[in-house]
Amino acid sequence: MFSRKLVPAAILFILVTRGALADDAPSLDFNEDDAAPIRQTVDSYVDAYNRGDAQAVADHWCESGEWVSPSGQRVQGKAAIRAEMETLFRDEPRATIEVVRPAIRFLTPDVAVEEGTVHVVRPNNEEPSDSTYIAIHVKRDGDWKLDSVRETSIPEPSLASPELQDLEWLVGRWIDQSNDSAVEANVAWTKNKKFLNWSFKVSVPGIDDLEGTQVIGWDPAAGAIRSWMFDSDGGFGAGTWSRRISDGGLRSESQWIVTFSQVLPDGRSASATNIYTRVDDDTYTWQSIDRKVDGESIADVEEVTIVRQAE
Repeated sequence: MFSRKLVPAAILFILVTRGALADDAPSLDFNEDDAAPIRQTVDSYVDAYNRGDAQAVADHWCESGEWVSPSGQRVQGKAAIRAEMETLFRDEPRATIEVVRPAIRFLTPDVAVEEGTVHVVRPNNEEPSDSTYIAIHVKRDGDWKLDSVRETSIPEPSLASPELQDLEWLVGRWIDQSNDSAVEANVAWTKNKKFLNWSFKVSVPGIDDLEGTQVIGWDPAAGAIRSWMFDSDGGFGAGTWSRRISDGGLRSESQWIVTFSQVLPDGRSASATNIYTRVDDDTYTWQSIDRKVDGESIADVEEVTIVRQAE
């Protein structure tokens, strides 16, 4: 069975008469008045689809109409298309479609080609999808009907770099709570997954909470994952992330080493090596070693365990 996610875009006005379409087919002279009835058919189809009326959708097709999905699956005939739409509307009852910039040209007075893009919006915050399409309308007893439909899905662009995707496990809410302090963090993707945004709050009894933001991203010039941190006291710093190399020369999938340098609010410089160790999907440990302020060594921070919070 073909993918349900592709159906909404597919069943639109992507009409290609079987074997009749050639890229170099001549186009007849026409104006928008000639194309107006076809555009009205397109609008009527979209309206029927968006209100979930399978019969009204099927009525836009010829009896022998055919739809071909991007994977090569076929739905043949008006009755089969209606049955498929009934199933689709049951599985995705609130999905809607939009036809974007459809272009229409005539092959004969009774055959017209339509090309454009279909934008599909789904409920439950699912990502929308797009398909390009090419279609042919045929005139039957004065009405324009769909003879066949073929679509091609538009590949989703690669979002986060492969290197940054290796840190996707950090996305979520985290907490470390001990007798001395409480640390809360929330890690989320920015738009297009180009950066991880890491907001944090540190609470210590008798001291104002320290809040801040750390942004993590792939630096193509340096060929490394880098981070930039800013805190509510006015301190800021930068780090370079790398996986730990074992004695056997293997890269650990679970441990990240961050070489970090910082300017403190009073202007002094600080540096440290921070170690993040992924224990499982819901747990990681953090420790800070080789800590210095203005070149003078200070005590390491012992390893602490941080756990994921349920959403």
